[in-house]
Formats: sequence, C-alpha cells, structure tokens
Amino acid sequence: MVLNQMKNADAKPDSLTYSYPIANCESEEDLVKYREEMQSSGIQHTKPVYMATINAHVKFGQFEKAKKVVADLVSSQCINEVKSVLVSALASHGQFSDALQLYKEIKQTGSRVEPKAILSLFDYFQSDGELDLLMDLLGELSDSDYWFDGCERIILYCVRHNLLSSAVDLLKKLKDIDDLSSYDVVNQAFAYLSEAEPTAVEVGLDFLRAIKEEVGLHPSRTSLDFLLSACASAKDAKRAWLIWEEYQKAGLLYNVLSYLRMHQVLLICGEFEAANIMLKNIATDDPHVRCIIQRSAAIFGASKCRSSKKNKKKKKKKSIASVM
Repeated sequence: MVLNQMKNADAKPDSLTYSYPIANCESEEDLVKYREEMQSSGIQHTKPVYMATINAHVKFGQFEKAKKVVADLVSSQCINEVKSVLVSALASHGQFSDALQLYKEIKQTGSRVEPKAILSLFDYFQSDGELDLLMDLLGELSDSDYWFDGCERIILYCVRHNLLSSAVDLLKKLKDIDDLSSYDVVNQAFAYLSEAEPTAVEVGLDFLRAIKEEVGLHPSRTSLDFLLSACASAKDAKRAWLIWEEYQKAGLLYNVLSYLRMHQVLLICGEFEAANIMLKNIATDDPHVRCIIQRSAAIFGASKCRSSKKNKKKKKKKSIASVM
C-alpha cells in the first residue's frame, strides 16, 4: 500500500524502503515480486536488503537460499555484518549447528562477529555439556552492555543445568562490576526454577544458600516469592517453611502476597490447620484478595479442612456423651 502511495506521489522508493516489505513478506512469491521491482527500477541491493532477504528466506525454511545471499557477497564491505545476521537467523530457526559453524568460519578469517549474533547463539544453545563454548563466546563480547547480557544468559544456563558453582563464579564477577545486574539475574533464575520440575526446589535452596554465603547477596522478595511458588508446584511444605524463615532473615516483612502464597502451599500440601492460621493474617478488605482465597479453597480443597474440623467436633461430642 505504501509503495503504491509513493508511486502515486511520484516519490521514488530506495533500497531501505524495500527492505521493510522484503523482511515482512508472507510468501516467497512476494519476496520475488519485491526484488524484481527493485531490479526493474534500477535500485541497487544494499546491506539492509541483503539482511532482509536472509531473514525472509530463513523464515520460509529456505536455508540454502539464505546462505547463497552471503556467498554472492564475496567482496562486499558489509559481508561480516550480513554473515552475522545469517548466524542469528539460522540459530533462531533451529539450525544451531550451521549457525555455530558459520560463526567459527568468520572467526577463522580474523573477522568480527556482531554482538547480537553472539547473543543469539546464547539464546538458542541446545547442548547441556559445553559450558566452555559459552565462556569462549562471552569472551568475544567486549562491549560492557553486551557482556552483561551474555553473562546473564550463561548464569541462567548454569542454573537450568544445575551447574551452580559456575553460576556463582559468574555472579561474583557480575556483582563486582554491577551490583544491580546481579540481583536482576538472580530474580530471573528463581523465576525459571518456579516453573521447572518439582525437583528444582532443592536446586533453588542450594542456589539461595550460595548467593548468600558465597556471593554476598541478600535474596529479594521477588526471589523468595518465586521459591514459594516452586514449593507449591512441588507440594513441598517442609521446604516452604524454610523459605518462609528466609523472609525474616533478609529483613523482609510479610505482606498480603506472601501470606497468600504460603496459604496456598499449605492447602496444596494438606496442612489445613496451618493454612487456616495463615489465613488469619490476611486482610480481606480487597475483593481481589477475597477472590484468590475463595478460588484457592475451591481448587485446593479447603472444604476438606472444614469437614475434618466437623469430624473432630463430632468425636468430641461422642466422647463427652460416653462419659455422661
């Protein structure tokens, strides 16, 4: 539509103009059409067009055609930037081995790989036993902002694969350079653990101990909230109580969300009396809070708690009657 409006206004599109519809075209036919329009208009291909064409081919699963775009740019000044885009595109579309091979080829020529391409390799790294490769990639990131991003990705990788000693070593380096960034990545790690398998609760507690004792970080409320959520998924009240104590150790006051989370954990684990005691600390003025409590009761079986109380009362009445 925009191209037609430009033609009607006698405004000539350039290569940058065409790079946008090429990158976002929905079929190979559209890609061919735009490139033919460029050719017929005498518009030269430039770096944005090459990059857009690569992303379009990869999106359509045409990996060899995407590689050919690079192969045709043997002497171009933008060859390394275009190759870096191909590395990112391949990695993000399930072709990690090819992306890594291309990365190594670029390095063998003594050329520089763009930082965004290296971060793509971090994001789509598929192996669970090649930490050395990730560390080598991190060493390629000289810019501090990109280094922080790469470091965070490796720490999260280590936590996912229970390589806590390596995660701790990197956290120490990160903390020395930027204390706030270290807290951000710790929160992200606990967020992952809250959604992982139930066995991740133990990993979470080990990681919590490590960041306190070895890194010197105080756990944030966000991190502890995520750990409580992990205990709910694991139906692990014993470890939930350990985490509950960590709020006090960190000097964090319990708030409504803390009580609600712990209340849910206790309900899920069948500790109904403790859940009711926890419930007494929750103000129910807010309708949203009341809704969460009611929903938790319906889903996690608080009715069992009430019925068990009734049974106890009945037993007490029977015992009194027998004495009478």
